[in-house]
Amino acid sequence: MILVNLHDTATICHLHPAFETLFNYIASHNLLEMPCGRIELDGERLFINNDMPTLRTAEEQTIEVHRRYIDVHIPLDHDEIIGWKATRNCIDLISEYESDKDRMFYRDTPTTYITLHPGEACICYPEDGHAPIIGTGTMRKAVAKVLLDK
Repeated sequence: MILVNLHDTATICHLHPAFETLFNYIASHNLLEMPCGRIELDGERLFINNDMPTLRTAEEQTIEVHRRYIDVHIPLDHDEIIGWKATRNCIDLISEYESDKDRMFYRDTPTTYITLHPGEACICYPEDGHAPIIGTGTMRKAVAKVLLDK
């Protein structure tokens, strides 16, 4: 998991070829003023889900794991707590891997929690089991999906 201030993303753009496109788009568009929905930047290789989820308690949130995509979580108007546990240590599987949705869920308790603020991003690789949208109320949030280059 990588935490970064959106003003400092140039320091991590070398980690994936699509990061520069993604962070340039975020810097030049006010996602909070855009309607909720999918924003296509490069087809299935790079897109953003601009959403308004209802936040959950830490106890009711599950750990999510992906195989094909990197998630980039970006809170737009509200702090968000995200739980983390190394995927290799997740053992209490709730649902088998769904390849069409690139996800599986675990009931494990995260080993670490971070608070993500508007203006920051949390980058979760497949080895990062993550439990996002923890808190109270609703929030505007963007989650970019970046296809892993293999």
